[in-house]
Amino acid sequence: MQFHFFFCKVRREGSCNNETFVTLKANLTFISLSMLFTFFQRNLRHFMSKPSILTLGELKKSGYQPKNLKTELRDNLIDALKSKREIFTGIIGYENSVIPDVQRAILAGHNMNFLGLRGQAKTRIARLMTHLLDEWTPVVKDSELNDDPLNPIGYFAKQTIAENGDKTLIEWMHRSERYVEKLATPDVSIADLIGDVDPIKAANLRVGYNDERAIHFGLVPRSNRCIFVINELPDLQARIQVALFNILQEGDIQIRGFKLRMPLDIQFVFTANPEDYTNRGSIVTPLKDRIGSQILTHYPKDLETSLKITKQEARLTESEKNSVVISDLLFEMMENISFQARKSEFVDQKSGVSARLGISVLEAVVAGAERRLLINDDTKTMLRVSDLYNAVQAINGKIEMVYEGEQEGPQNVALNLIHQSIREVFLKYFPAELKKVKSAKASGKDNFVDIETWFNAGNYVFLGNETNEKEYQANLKNIPGLWDLAFKESAMKEDAFVYLFMEFILHGLAAVSRISKNTEENAFAFKDLLGGIMSSNEDDDFEGGFYEE
Repeated sequence: MQFHFFFCKVRREGSCNNETFVTLKANLTFISLSMLFTFFQRNLRHFMSKPSILTLGELKKSGYQPKNLKTELRDNLIDALKSKREIFTGIIGYENSVIPDVQRAILAGHNMNFLGLRGQAKTRIARLMTHLLDEWTPVVKDSELNDDPLNPIGYFAKQTIAENGDKTLIEWMHRSERYVEKLATPDVSIADLIGDVDPIKAANLRVGYNDERAIHFGLVPRSNRCIFVINELPDLQARIQVALFNILQEGDIQIRGFKLRMPLDIQFVFTANPEDYTNRGSIVTPLKDRIGSQILTHYPKDLETSLKITKQEARLTESEKNSVVISDLLFEMMENISFQARKSEFVDQKSGVSARLGISVLEAVVAGAERRLLINDDTKTMLRVSDLYNAVQAINGKIEMVYEGEQEGPQNVALNLIHQSIREVFLKYFPAELKKVKSAKASGKDNFVDIETWFNAGNYVFLGNETNEKEYQANLKNIPGLWDLAFKESAMKEDAFVYLFMEFILHGLAAVSRISKNTEENAFAFKDLLGGIMSSNEDDDFEGGFYEE
């Protein structure tokens, strides 16, 4: 309760002076560090140096000059470029493509449209543009149009300044409050975006419908001097898109029959998915003509960049980070699933494969390993190759399939993507398998001949998804020659990493059809190729049918 009073004092005064910090220090015994961190994070703007100017007269004396929003963005971008200050923090893979395009659009004073498939950080870039706004901006107090005190455009602000002069009260908007976002849906109306006559407002004020005061302004006018984002623009009905023409070109609005010229100062940012052009709607040509820059976004071009994004965005708990060890090998195979999906014949490539797929895969796979750890009452576990199959639930729903994919079913398509990911990484470590090791066998250099011979003799091994570490390692060590090969090829020589590489070799051999892999009672059964075919059934043939190449 005392902490609440402290916060109210900060908000009322607009800053945090020495006295209030002394009050905070005296009450720290009542507050946990986590509560304190959360509090400051959520209310950071109230602790920043908010200007103390409260009237129009004081503002004039300070030397303040009105500035167009696009000029404000341009000036701050110039300062950032000169000082080498990063604006679009957390945006990875766009350093030489999208970000320079955005910077050029801002320097040119353009409204812009981000065109790209889902999961390409379009909205995130728009939100980060607020870092190019001035930290604090003066507005006429209680003005619904965020009027500039020295350049008002609304009836209320003009009347207030006319009546009070230099005593007109002003307030300060933080840049975080100057961002407005609207998702385009078919039910959005012109009244929602632009405004309409409000009969109740007219009655309360006792004015006619032809009076400006009877207007209820929509989101766009209320976003004056703000960045306004419309997501999924093609979903907006054509007649609603037409209503934006005047705003984008002339900067004013038209509401019904009103002769109302209101020069709005707005930076428009639109996002659109090319798939929407054919599935749900389109951007009308005159509107596209009025958008200054169209910026094409893209997916990460290489696995390393994609993995950086996944690691940054995945929401792993501290418990998961401390108890589940993830090797670079597993990171590579998990991330490779997204790349396999983007070239799979079963996946609709026009729809795209979002970066959220890789993030969800990592979260699901780690959660599966944590579940095994909890079941076995262990304190730490190494992420296994078999844990990749916990990602099926994360993959389902993240991909749009073509007709052939629908025929196979989402479960089989997800399993195929995991299988292909393992196969590709395995061939990276053992490139001789690309030639089906015929030449290696002839020269006596086949690394896997002892392992394959052991399986061909009728031996098999089970690796359960919920098997504890001790049993997991014992099952792997039963295979002659596997430990030596894994120790030789593994980059990490610690026992846990070597056992992981042993399992990787088994999954890889199954992926290139040297041995078979089936599921039996929540476990993977590795057998010789013929025995695996004979014992498999329709529900459990991971490596049968359309997995073969």
